[in-house]
Amino acid sequence: MKLSAELNAFCARLGYAFSRPELLVRAVTHSSLSTAMRPDNQRLEFLGDRVLGLVLAEALLSADREASEGQLAPRFNALVRKETCADVARQIDLGAVLKLGRSEMMSGGRRKEALLGDGMEAIIAAVYLDGGFDAAQALILRLWGDRINAVEDDARDSKTALQEWAQARGQTPPRYVLVGREGPDHAPVFTIAAQLNNGMQAHASAGSKRQAEMAAAAALLQELEAKNG
Repeated sequence: MKLSAELNAFCARLGYAFSRPELLVRAVTHSSLSTAMRPDNQRLEFLGDRVLGLVLAEALLSADREASEGQLAPRFNALVRKETCADVARQIDLGAVLKLGRSEMMSGGRRKEALLGDGMEAIIAAVYLDGGFDAAQALILRLWGDRINAVEDDARDSKTALQEWAQARGQTPPRYVLVGREGPDHAPVFTIAAQLNNGMQAHASAGSKRQAEMAAAAALLQELEAKNG
């Protein structure tokens, strides 16, 4: 199989040349476009998630030989979660080569967090099947790069951290309220308010409700930190 010019350009961005290019084609094919003759990337996504987890778990152990399991687990979760995978996918412009059905194309699928994250995991699996574990490991360590060493000791997501802050002080869990929605259907922007029962709140906007909730929680945590010194 001969790759298209855009997929060859993607391979250059990825830093990997496929011996079996059909694996790459499958990795970038979303279920909205799949057929019996063109399988989608869901099985590859399943495998890639496991390969990614193994490589990053080993990398974290090597990066900090004194860390406890309690310190390593949140760092690991921060590195493998869908948002991080999607960020890495944007870094190599994976969205530009995703093969999507018309409905996903019209709804802005190339920018969707879930599609990018899933696609990144599928790419990892394709490299693993094509070149073996060493090739997949080298790819992951290069693409995740400084994220491994820079991940915070306490890498819990902001919503979890805010909930734990509230619980530690006998408050009810934070509420997340949708206060605004703008933009077209294919590129919406949601504004969410994170609220505590002590009256404090913070707002944030993002392209998905989850991202906006995370950003609002982070903003409220910053306000609490500043207030409490």
